[in-house]
Amino acid sequence: MIENNTYEKLNFSINKLTDNEFENCTFTDCSFSKVDLSNFIFLDCLFNRCDFSLATIYKTVFKDISFVDSKMLGIDFSSCNQLLMSFKFTGCNLNMSSLFGLKINSTEFTDCDIKEADFIEADLTNSLFNNCNLTNSMFEKSNLEKVDFRTSYNYSINPELNRMTKAMFSLQGLPGLLRNYDIIIE
Repeated sequence: MIENNTYEKLNFSINKLTDNEFENCTFTDCSFSKVDLSNFIFLDCLFNRCDFSLATIYKTVFKDISFVDSKMLGIDFSSCNQLLMSFKFTGCNLNMSSLFGLKINSTEFTDCDIKEADFIEADLTNSLFNNCNLTNSMFEKSNLEKVDFRTSYNYSINPELNRMTKAMFSLQGLPGLLRNYDIIIE
């Protein structure tokens, strides 16, 4: 296991990772694009300005991970090892990613683009979507209890298809909750 190491400006599709367990490591300006990270273990790591686009993360462990200003297009988080899974996203691009069926309570998404993402059957209880663009992201059979959407926008969530007790929305977000009813709000 590699501990307390810092990696900067590395392209891991060229410079292959020889170890697959990392604890308390920092990765800055690194590219994991299209890299197979299957069965890797990341514990208490920070990924800053990294590119994970189309990376394979089958049975990958992400525990206490911070992704900051990172590009994560088309990532299938639902294929990760879900035991102890915990992460937060700040300033990330998660467009077309799948979080299908994940139990990721109390997850923080701040200033993220999360367009066309799949949150179907996800348990997001107590999570925060702070200033996130959720255009065409899918929420169905999701547990959105106590989720804070107050500063996010462009979402379309059908309250009849999701658990939403005590979820928080702003007045400006009401159209995203009423879209299925074909009513006009002025």
